[in-house]
Amino acid sequence: MADVCRVEIYKLKPMKTMIDPSPLRQLPLFEILSEEEMEGLLESARELNFPKSSYELGAESEYMYVLEKGTVKIGTFAADGREVLKAVCHPGSLFGELGLVGETRRLEFARTLSTETQLIALSIREFKKIMRSNHSLCLTVLDQIGSRLMQVEKRMESLIFQDARTRIIQFLVESANKRGRRVGFEWLFKHSLTQQDIANITGTSRQTVTSVLNELRKENLIHFNRRSILIRDLARLS
Repeated sequence: MADVCRVEIYKLKPMKTMIDPSPLRQLPLFEILSEEEMEGLLESARELNFPKSSYELGAESEYMYVLEKGTVKIGTFAADGREVLKAVCHPGSLFGELGLVGETRRLEFARTLSTETQLIALSIREFKKIMRSNHSLCLTVLDQIGSRLMQVEKRMESLIFQDARTRIIQFLVESANKRGRRVGFEWLFKHSLTQQDIANITGTSRQTVTSVLNELRKENLIHFNRRSILIRDLARLS
């Protein structure tokens, strides 16, 4: 297991600030809430700051989180202690929502990658109260969890049917499409991941990631440094 500073999120002291509901309204899970429902949810919400390398594992599933600032990686640990990454969350992402569908204790870790990470912590209990009277919200929760399961199945198929180079290229293309910005004919995306993190996401080794990235650079398909990757021709890379 990585040597990091363990922080149990649900025990941290909340910040004494009013929480702006606008970041929540941009997410499908919250945009259908009435003003009264949103106010009730925010009464028990907390806004929290974390330093780099804080993580949560094994805590009670009392809260779900909306990421306001920073980057968080979600994953599990293999029997030999290796990290298995499932997702990398960026501002506007929701995680910890499995508490809505029966998870009582965290099975996944959430580890911060940024110097400063800011979250909105929302009570699972309060959200479930709203679900009991808001049937549209129940359907949206089902859609959210269903989408998550389909992503897991897609990744499993990728691990079975695609070689390592293809999986790494697929990661680059998906990252550019999700959070990249166009620079002329090229695409640039910034990240907080090490090559080991990319290996953990793509089910490869750090040596394989290094080799493939260097090959792509020699083919003039990408340029990269520690914090950003520039895709010179997204169509060719795809």
